[in-house]
Amino acid sequence: MILQFFQKVEGALANKNQTLVKVFNRRALDPAVITDELLAFAEILRPYVADTSLLLNRALDDGKVVLLEGGQGTLLDVDHGTYPFVTSSNATAGGACTGSGIGPTRITGVIGILKAYVTRVGSGPFPTELLDEDGERLRTIGGERGVTTGRPRRCGWFDAPIARFATRINGLTDTFLTKLDVLTGFDQIPVCVAYDVDGTRYEELPMTQTGFHHAKPIYENMPGWTEDISGAREVSDLPINARNYVKFLEDISGTRISAIGVGQDRDATIAINDLLG
Repeated sequence: MILQFFQKVEGALANKNQTLVKVFNRRALDPAVITDELLAFAEILRPYVADTSLLLNRALDDGKVVLLEGGQGTLLDVDHGTYPFVTSSNATAGGACTGSGIGPTRITGVIGILKAYVTRVGSGPFPTELLDEDGERLRTIGGERGVTTGRPRRCGWFDAPIARFATRINGLTDTFLTKLDVLTGFDQIPVCVAYDVDGTRYEELPMTQTGFHHAKPIYENMPGWTEDISGAREVSDLPINARNYVKFLEDISGTRISAIGVGQDRDATIAINDLLG
């Protein structure tokens, strides 16, 4: 087996060494040295290699809870996102089955994560994007920078058509609304309830890329609040305007909000429903 692995490394380096030597004027890599290095790494990784599909399904058979996390948003999904401004994989809930080997009939709940406003890193259509002091305020207070790149995130008001789309595509059973505290201090908080595309009202995302690029948000204003909500742990602790805002988002998004984030601390969460129930 080691001989076969060496032959694979040797074959892979055949062309790469040509590039190293002739293009970059570097010394060719020794296949034997590279093989030894990779085999050493293999021993470190060996305990973590398993038939993960079998492992996860047996855990479900034993009544254990299996939590699968999606690392990117719905609109970055290669099939259902704002192509070509997408990632290379399925970031929606269906991708959890493809990546894990768990059958779709075994998924018992899908929890969506929605901010109380909208952000995006990189290019792509963004109807509610704020290019003014409100956008900078959301970015600063919310600490909105890309985790990997450090790039400042684009910020905008909550977009209900996008929320409804994400609810439908992912089959959301619950939503966790995060960063509600970031909106504290705004006199009025606009919510995009629909789009205007060349004079036509769209309640849902336009089907074509051109339509989405030309979409202009139609807003309804919600009254804001000034009270510090970072210590709230029950819905009743929230000011009435904050409660009304959450209820409005729940009604217009089409999925129940089961938890609300009100600060940076791990316990700064208002639990409304059992997310795993």
